[in-house]
Amino acid sequence: MTSLRLVPLLHSLLVLQVHLSSQVEDNKIPPSLCTGQPGIPGSPGGHGSPGQPGRDGRDGRDAAPGEKGEKGDRGESGETGVRGLTGDNGDPGLKGERGPAGECAVAPKSAFSAKLSEGRTLPLTVADVVCFDKITLNDQADYNPETGRFTCKVPGVYYFAVHATVYRASLQFDLMKNGHAVASHFQFYGNWPKPASLSGGSLLHLVPGDQVWVHMALSEYNGFYSSTKTDSTFTGFLVYSDWKNSAVFA
Repeated sequence: MTSLRLVPLLHSLLVLQVHLSSQVEDNKIPPSLCTGQPGIPGSPGGHGSPGQPGRDGRDGRDAAPGEKGEKGDRGESGETGVRGLTGDNGDPGLKGERGPAGECAVAPKSAFSAKLSEGRTLPLTVADVVCFDKITLNDQADYNPETGRFTCKVPGVYYFAVHATVYRASLQFDLMKNGHAVASHFQFYGNWPKPASLSGGSLLHLVPGDQVWVHMALSEYNGFYSSTKTDSTFTGFLVYSDWKNSAVFA
């Protein structure tokens, strides 16, 4: 019974609400007159999509330099690398200065041979030099036929030989080096009808300036002889020199 009484009332309220709503839409009634009570908070919304990246910020100010750190420990040696390829040949170097002259470019030479001329008068005094005055070989002019002396120019070892024809008297002579006898030779002559011979030789080491010659040992033993058929000779030649790196008999 009560419900039936409320129907007309609800109808009236509904009509009034519709009427007021139309006025609000037509701005005939101020919105402030229609403010209701705050509603119940809604449920949280879904997560939004990621926003666009922001712009780069400005560079900050440079900080003051920090203090120098301590020196670190030395690291271990690395493995040996693979050998590289051979490089290109370098450019030729500059020509060097000319070196000093060598000691000897050719083989040193020294040789002579001389004999007594026919009928030459020989000295009879002890220690007189026998001058073999007829030259057969003396290309280096180391032997002087006027003095009968050989003078050394090339240091080294020399061989000297004396061959004498002995006739009419016995013979004794010495081979001298710088005033000292290095060899003595003697041949007795006993009134033989034909000449005899006497020969001797010696190896001597000489330095430049040394002299070698033959001289009479005794004045009464002076039987040197020379003729068209027999000779008395004095010969000498260099065997080898003391000069380093020089060829001998090249």
